[in-house]
Amino acid sequence: MVEPVNSISPRSAGTAMLPGLIAAAAAVLPAFLLHWIFPWLPVLTAAVLLGLLAANVPGASTAVAGPLKPGLSKAGKTLMRAGIVLLGLKVSLVDIAGLGWVALVLIVALVAAAFGGTYLICRAFRLPGDEPLLIASGFSICGVSAIGAIAAARRVRHEDTVVPIALVTLCGTLAIGVLPLLSSLMGLPAETFGIWTGASVHDVGQVVATAQTAGTAALAAAVVVKLARVVLLAPAAALAGLVDRKAARGEEGAGKLPPLVPLFVLGFLALIVVRTTGVLPESVLSAAAVVQEILFAASLFALGAGVRFRMLFASGVRAVAAALASWFLIGSLGLALALFLSR
Repeated sequence: MVEPVNSISPRSAGTAMLPGLIAAAAAVLPAFLLHWIFPWLPVLTAAVLLGLLAANVPGASTAVAGPLKPGLSKAGKTLMRAGIVLLGLKVSLVDIAGLGWVALVLIVALVAAAFGGTYLICRAFRLPGDEPLLIASGFSICGVSAIGAIAAARRVRHEDTVVPIALVTLCGTLAIGVLPLLSSLMGLPAETFGIWTGASVHDVGQVVATAQTAGTAALAAAVVVKLARVVLLAPAAALAGLVDRKAARGEEGAGKLPPLVPLFVLGFLALIVVRTTGVLPESVLSAAAVVQEILFAASLFALGAGVRFRMLFASGVRAVAAALASWFLIGSLGLALALFLSR
C-alpha cells in the first residue's frame, strides 16, 4: 500500500523538530552567563532577550522562521509546562499557612482585584483576542507560568502568548530596579519591602532578584507571600478551563470537550503536596529548582524567538501603556497590603 504523499511520519516530525529543540537548549548557557555577568538581570529575562535578538537579527531570523521553527514551537509549549510542574516543589502549604488566615484572605483579594483591574485596563486599551486575559493572569498570579497555564486551559495558540509574555517580562524586570529605589525613598522596613515585593512582582525569579537587595528578612517575607499567589494558579486554570468547556459545549457540532484542568496543572498540584510533606531532601529541591529554571529559560528563548518587532509594535503603544498602567495598579495594591500587614 502506497503511503499518501501528504502524510508525515512521527519519525519525520521528530527529525524536523530536532534543530529547534537543540537551539532552545543551547540558548540556556548564554542566558545563565548573562545573569552571571549582570546579576541584576534574571536568567529568564535574559532568555527572552536572546530569543528576541534571534528573531530580529538578519540571518538568525531566517533560521528561526524556517528550519528551527517546529522545534522552537514545541519547546515553547512543552518545556514551559514541564517547568510549571516543577514549580510545585517550591510551594509548601505549611509555610503559606504560617502567614495566618487574615493575610491569606487579603492576598486572595489582592490577586482578584489585580486580575479584574488589569483585565479592564487591557480591554479599555482595546488589546485584541485573549491578550487581556493572559496579561491579567500573568500580572496578578505568577508571570509567565500563569500565562502558560491559562493559555493551555483556554487552548490559546502558542503564537498568541508572546506579547503577554514580553510585557510581563518587561514590567517584572523594571520592578527589580524601581521597587528598591522607591522603598529607600519611603524608608520602608525590610519585612514591609519584602511583602510588597512578593505581592507585586510577577515571576518568582524576579521576586528573588528584587527582594534580596534588602537582605534575608525581606527575601524570606517576599518568597512566602509570592508562593501564596502561586498556589492560586491551579484554581485560576480550572476556572479558565471551565469557561472554555462551556463555550465548547455551546458551539454547534463541538467535538470532544477540553479537559477541565490541564494535566500539567494536576502535576503542579501533586508536587505541592509532595513538597508540603517534607519527604524530599533539600538537595533534591535545589536540583529541581535548577532544572525548572533551565526548562523555563529554554521555553522563553523559544517564545521570544517567535516575536518580530514589527508584530510586537503593531499594537505596541497601546499594549505597553496598558501593561504600565496595570503594573502601577498591582504595585499600589501590593504596597497597601504590605503596609497593612506590617502595622
